[in-house]
Amino acid sequence: MNQPRNFSLHGAVDLGARQAAAQRRQRAAEQGSAANGQQGAQSELIIDVTDESFNTEVVARSRTVPVVLDLWADWCGPCKQLGPILERLATEADGAFVLARIDVDANPQLSAALQVQSIPMVVAVVGGQVVDGFLGAMPEAQVRQWLSQVLQVADQLGLGSAGAAAGTAEGGAGAVPGGMLGPDGFADAGANAVFTEARQAMEQGDLDAAAAAFEKILAANPADPIAAMGLGQVSLIRRVESYDQAAVRRDAASRPGDALAQSRLADLELASGEIETAFDRLLATVSRTSGEERDQARKHLISLFEILPPKDPRVAKARARLSSLLF
Repeated sequence: MNQPRNFSLHGAVDLGARQAAAQRRQRAAEQGSAANGQQGAQSELIIDVTDESFNTEVVARSRTVPVVLDLWADWCGPCKQLGPILERLATEADGAFVLARIDVDANPQLSAALQVQSIPMVVAVVGGQVVDGFLGAMPEAQVRQWLSQVLQVADQLGLGSAGAAAGTAEGGAGAVPGGMLGPDGFADAGANAVFTEARQAMEQGDLDAAAAAFEKILAANPADPIAAMGLGQVSLIRRVESYDQAAVRRDAASRPGDALAQSRLADLELASGEIETAFDRLLATVSRTSGEERDQARKHLISLFEILPPKDPRVAKARARLSSLLF
């Protein structure tokens, strides 16, 4: 959870769309000069992001505060319905999250990297990772409910005062209690304290204490995704620290059909942020092997999936490829 998502900025550049978008930005700048004071007050809550500023404004910023991406275009009618709702909630939240607006016509590389297929598309980035998202213009009550879930995740990861300013599912303006929400809707202060303990242990390099804290959470709530991700990261770090990296790379190069050798190199790749490379390696191993070797590669790949958020698009893509290989 400490490594930012490796967004690959690629894809064809539509110069016509870029020119039109640039003209819109120029008009907006001219119109906004008269209301500079008001815009300045919102500049830290609602920002416009480009291909060039994405890593700084979104990935880096999301390490300290949740960032909600609003992907839109000037021609998109539903975007014009959803945009004001998101902006109003961002202003109301007063810093609990940052709204980052991305014009997909003006930023085709980001659109490709985020695998945008339709708009409006809204994605939450927390701690450098995509944690959730939705497509289409939802009613304000549903947007509030989604935001409260995102802010709960951020709170569990210790980011800011997440959860304090988003309303309830009924669309009211009441605050959601701080901390992780239990099944009854009340904050579970004990669980939140254990998450803090686990995070501090990870920061101090005490893997045993971190593992114990995550296991304590999972004992109470086996389906907790954050604790499962944390425990998976601890296991990965332990494995990688035990490897002779040079030997691992030699073994993987000389034994392409050896599931254990390929799994170890996939561990190294994932730990260094080469997530898609690690997934591709094990998918290729599943494709070229059979029997126990194939099953070992499959199981290790699934264990790596669990280290990332379940809705991470790279996980979804790799799961789909794995399914096609198996069935």
